[in-house]
Amino acid sequence: MTDQPNQQNQPNQQNRPNQQNQQNRQNQQNQPYDPYGQQPQAWPGQGYQGYEDPHAAQQYTQQWQGQTWETQNHRAVSAQAPDPETAILTPQSPRSPQSPHSHRRPRTPQGPAAPAATDADASATGYGPATVGGNARVTDAQRARAEGRSPIIEPGMQPAALTALLGLLLAGAAAVGTYALLVPLVILQAVTAAGWFRLNGMWPARQGIALGFAGALAADAALLVSGRSPAAILGTIGVWVLLALVLQLRSHADPDERMYGLMATVAASALAIVAGGYLAAAADAVTVGAVAVAVAVLARALPLPTPASVVVSLLAAAGAGIAMGAVTDLGTSGALLGAGAAVCALIGHRVASYDYPSRFVHFTAGVALPLAAAAPAVYVLGRALA
Repeated sequence: MTDQPNQQNQPNQQNRPNQQNQQNRQNQQNQPYDPYGQQPQAWPGQGYQGYEDPHAAQQYTQQWQGQTWETQNHRAVSAQAPDPETAILTPQSPRSPQSPHSHRRPRTPQGPAAPAATDADASATGYGPATVGGNARVTDAQRARAEGRSPIIEPGMQPAALTALLGLLLAGAAAVGTYALLVPLVILQAVTAAGWFRLNGMWPARQGIALGFAGALAADAALLVSGRSPAAILGTIGVWVLLALVLQLRSHADPDERMYGLMATVAASALAIVAGGYLAAAADAVTVGAVAVAVAVLARALPLPTPASVVVSLLAAAGAGIAMGAVTDLGTSGALLGAGAAVCALIGHRVASYDYPSRFVHFTAGVALPLAAAAPAVYVLGRALA
């Protein structure tokens, strides 16, 4: 009688290994096929029954906390509150089985104070404050406006000296003859076309520079053939505008880039062609106007306040016009011609000083634009005062 329970339990003990094996086979069938015999291991926070915690991996994610500061001048910038839709969720205690869908709130970044402000070079970098989402690169002109500074840098004395030298060459060549005037005029037109593209941030832009310079040469040839008629300048500008439009329409660039290139090409061509006004003007007017521009640009480069420098430039140009008018047939009316040419030259000087131009801009646009902008005034005033 005592052996009967043991005999009843013995079959159950023999069936337990078989039941365990059947359960193992069933689990293997439910698992994906692994050809290399390597089963994925559970990550921290992953359940034992195939349930994976989507927030557990964030415990090992590096997160940005604390204040940021300006890399330029180390000014502290307060950290902004994160966007609820894109905020980084900070890990909390593991979830209990009773609350598998517990709600987590984004934590406001808090951290130690930013380092103390120190001196740094303002031109060291062109980047704004560090942020989690990144920050677009800002130009020197945009930074200057944000800091309340002027984005204007004048060419200085060296470009002014080159402008004066080129102006004196124009004045002397005009006194010699028409074909002698072509040599410094062609140089002026080439530097004008190249300087305008560089001033607009488009470099090398060889096709645009070549097109503008070709338009200037075509205008010079038309002036010589037509007996220095100003209609040759207007006709060449019209033809070159259509040519630039056709070339830009054949471009495969983006529409915005094509429009920007079209405007730069048309403006460069127009300025280079308009500089041919020295060839259409009277020789005495070219001599007086070129000398007045040379004197005005040199006076403008003096270390004086801007209003005082402008006044001194105009007075110096008028005085140079009177002096050169006494040498030529213009007489005292040379003062008006010199002052008018100086006004246009200062406008060109101002354009070449805009938006933090580079040194190359100063030695191209800064040299050529004052003389190129003064060409229409020299022609019109020379015809009116003659």
